[in-house]
Formats: sequence, C-alpha cells, structure tokens
Amino acid sequence: MSGMHGEIMWPILIANKILKKRLGSSNFVTDFPNNSTETFLEIPSSEQSSISPKTIFNHQKHVHKVFVGTWNVGGVAPHDDLNIVDLIDSCNTSCDIYVFGFQEIVPLKASNVLGSENSKISMKWNSLIREALNMKTRFRDKEQHDDHDLQKMQSQCAVENIGKTMESGVPQDFQCIVSKQMVGILISVWVRRSLRPFIRHPSVSCVGCGVMGCLGNKGAVSVRFRLHETSFCFVCIHLASGGREGDEKYRNSNVAEILSRTSFPRGPSLDLPRKILDHDMVIFLGDLNYRISLPEATTRLLAEREEWNALLDNDQLRMELMDGQVFHDWHEGTIKFAPTYKYYPNSDIYYGSHEGKRGEKRRAPAWCDRIIWYGNGLKQHIYTRGDQLKMSDHRPVIAMFTAEVAVLRSLKGFHSFFLSDRFEPITNHCAVSSADDILCKGRSSFQM
Repeated sequence: MSGMHGEIMWPILIANKILKKRLGSSNFVTDFPNNSTETFLEIPSSEQSSISPKTIFNHQKHVHKVFVGTWNVGGVAPHDDLNIVDLIDSCNTSCDIYVFGFQEIVPLKASNVLGSENSKISMKWNSLIREALNMKTRFRDKEQHDDHDLQKMQSQCAVENIGKTMESGVPQDFQCIVSKQMVGILISVWVRRSLRPFIRHPSVSCVGCGVMGCLGNKGAVSVRFRLHETSFCFVCIHLASGGREGDEKYRNSNVAEILSRTSFPRGPSLDLPRKILDHDMVIFLGDLNYRISLPEATTRLLAEREEWNALLDNDQLRMELMDGQVFHDWHEGTIKFAPTYKYYPNSDIYYGSHEGKRGEKRRAPAWCDRIIWYGNGLKQHIYTRGDQLKMSDHRPVIAMFTAEVAVLRSLKGFHSFFLSDRFEPITNHCAVSSADDILCKGRSSFQM
C-alpha cells in the first residue's frame, strides 16, 4: 500500500512543482522590505522624448569596483566557523558591490528538487557573508582611526566625490539588496550602504533546465537592478554535467534556454530591460560544467605538469567563446590557475588520482567554475581561484571588475520643467521618504 501511495505522490509532486515553478519566482530576500516599490524621486530617463530637449541631461561616469565569486559547495552545509574572509581578501582591495553565487547548497536529491526550498542553508550563507563583509569594514575603520590625518582627508574626499572614484572615502557597512535561491542555486548581492539610495528596480528571474527540462536542479537564477542610469544583470548558473564527447551540446542548449526564458518586468515606465542581453552589463558566474576535450590520461598528465595553455587550447568553453554561436561577444579573462574540479574534499588531490572503487567515475580535472561577461564598461582586473576553502570537490573562483556607471548630474532646462503648472511646490523639507534624503536634502522639491 505504501508503494502505491508513493507511486501516486511522485507525479503529484512533479506537477505541483511545474505549476508553481513561476509562482513566487519574483520574490526574494533583502535587507530592504520595500525593495519592490520605488522609493526614489524618479528622474525621467534621458531616452524619454516627452520632455526632451537634447541638452536637458548631462551624464557623467562614476567608477565602481565589483567583486564576483562563485562556488559549487557540493551539497555540504557551511559549518559555524567557516571563514570566507580569505576568499574576499583575495582581491586585496575593497569593492562597492559584492556578488556571491553558490551551486549545490543542498544535495540534489529528489526531495530537494521536488519539495519546497529550505531557506535555513541560504540564511546561513548570508549570515556568513554579512559577518565577513562587515568584519572587513570594522577592521579598516580601526586602521583608519589610527591614522587621523588620513581619515580626515578621506572624509573630505567622500563628501565631494562619493561614489565617483574607486577609493570613495571611508568604507561603510554592506547590506543585501537581493538574495534568491532555486533548489541548490543561491545568488546574493551586497552593496555599500552609501550606494543603496541609487539602486532601483531590483528583480529576479528563475529558469530551471534540469529534470524534465524545467526543474531547478540545473538552470539559472538571474538578478537585475539599475545603479544610477546603468543596468546590471548577474546570472548564477549551473549547467548540465557530463564529461563524455558531445555533452557540451547539452550545456549549450541550457545557455540558449536561459537566455530565451529569463524575463524581467519592464517597470512602471516600461523602459527597463526585459531580457538578459538587453542590460548594459551582464556577468555569468557559476558551475558552467564545460570540460576539456582530451583523453583523461592526457588531461591528468598536463594538469600534473601545470601546462595550463595546452589544456586551455582544448577547453570546451574557450572554444565556444571563440566560435561565438552561443556566446557571441562574450568575454573571459586569462586563466592562470589550476582546474577547479574535481578534488577529494578537504584535500589538494584530484579525484581519480588514486585507485577508486570498481566502476567509480574518475572525472578528469576541468575548469568547470567560470566567470564571463557581456557588454561595455566592464574591465576585469583579477581572475583567480580560492585555495583556502576545500570542503567541496570544487574550488571557488573569484573576479574583480571596475564598472563605468552613467550618472545624471546637473540638468540644463530641468529647473524650468519642474516649475511648470503641473507641479505644486512642497514647502517643508523633502516630504517624500527617508530614502530620498540623499537626493533631496537641502534642495527645493515638487510634487505632481
């Protein structure tokens, strides 16, 4: 009887998962409960023609540093004393935006794929990230306090050039603007507190490419937002596995599905990017699972000799980037680090280097974990892997970019536009919302 009950329940669970796949997929965790509603004094886009003398808008470029990290943790839950500060410190600099992508934060067994998401693990990862980022901030604050003259100079610089340069004054606390889980995939985006008022329209989109072509054991979770006038899209991705000849076609198919099916809301003005490639800057991070198209013995020998170029000449993702069919106009930095997969957990030894159990898959070393980007205005400065964290069979990979962000500054003709009869002056100080203080403090304000 129990067997019959199980046979009945599985199709119900599968149907339930499919039907609810998109329901609630736009929900996400954030430090800002009102993220979904606009809390800014909206400045019309320069592309809108309804108010459009050419000279109304004056764009300037601000440069922000962006940290991107990806790690397939192999279904292993983080222990309480796991320290990811060393991973963040691999960049040897403080960034303005931190994007963390994880794969397999839970084991990819049927109950996790078909059941409801367990948020305890993602909450634990976010707690570790929060502690690590703000620990770095407090440590730097103490160092700067010891050098009073330097601190004073930086504070003065911050007032005049906040967000304008790569070193924009005294660092502040970091806060989560979006965290989203789909089965084992987790993406978490953190920004400096000083940047939060300039971030608008955060949104997420989930695409499952796993079992039955739609479940979330494989696929992508995408996060988009607009910083000032520049749109960002970060895609945490886990593609089809497999080291046999031709398996890369399944990964290519996954990418095409993700690009096709990922969709974001257009926003209240219907002017926001809807598809991934419509954004100004796009970064893929994750376990892309592309392998090396060489015999296993040859791959292992070249890996032992650290002949990375010979291996990269046969790297499937590198060949796809050059071919440009799936990844047209995408870019990847130079790889100068060892393959990130597959290790015996808690060791530096590649899986299969020793005699294993009979019939056990050996899995040759490969650069499964990658970070690639699309669009203009991004420049990569660091691309490496983290060797301090070894609890998984993958090594984490990190990158640091600088991003040129368009910012609206003083607007010629803007004052007369708002003095038209359509607007009624507000006599008190900026009675909009607390989030507008940074935009409105000390300035005259208007309401429609």
